[in-house]
Amino acid sequence: MSLVLPTIATAANASELPLRGVRTNIVQSIRAFRVADLQEAAQGLSHHFLYANLATAQSKQDVVDLIGQQFMLSVSVGKNFDSLYDSLTDPVHKSGPQTGFIAVLEHIPANAKFDKEAREQLLDIFRDTVDYWGDRKVPFRCFYSFSVARSAQNGVTDPAHPSAHLGTGNIELLTENGEKMPTDKLLDISPQALRMSSPFNAGYWTAA
Repeated sequence: MSLVLPTIATAANASELPLRGVRTNIVQSIRAFRVADLQEAAQGLSHHFLYANLATAQSKQDVVDLIGQQFMLSVSVGKNFDSLYDSLTDPVHKSGPQTGFIAVLEHIPANAKFDKEAREQLLDIFRDTVDYWGDRKVPFRCFYSFSVARSAQNGVTDPAHPSAHLGTGNIELLTENGEKMPTDKLLDISPQALRMSSPFNAGYWTAA
């Protein structure tokens, strides 16, 4: 009688668990994924983890500036989405071999200054970026969520989410489905905390 011993998952296999069933090159809503889990998965896979919290952004320029700052891009993103695409592709590719990327765009604004068309333009830039790295056989997964600021004090709710009910706080951040953001469960994902894991820190992403 032979015994079958359970297989012990390697660190790499374990890190894949949150991403099981997710294509290696894709842009999709963050849905049930937790930022902390995606960050751990990136570390386990030796992928670069890119995180941008856009909750304070109001306009397209705000969005571009915040992504440039929090992704720590070595090339200026300028004033438009095309330059953002440029900074995420060729300069990084030419810097040396890349193992992969997991990017998170959290709280993409949903307001009059950054409307549905602007949100689609932003996501299209990341879809093009995903295709660029996919052509080079490098994984690039991008996860995003939308942010809706609402005031319980004056009872104003974004018309895109008429069914959302007001909470007890003055301002809440919601997903595109109207669910409250679980901001209390996030790791320390400040730009300072992520500095050493950024692919745009040249000394880091060209190191052997």
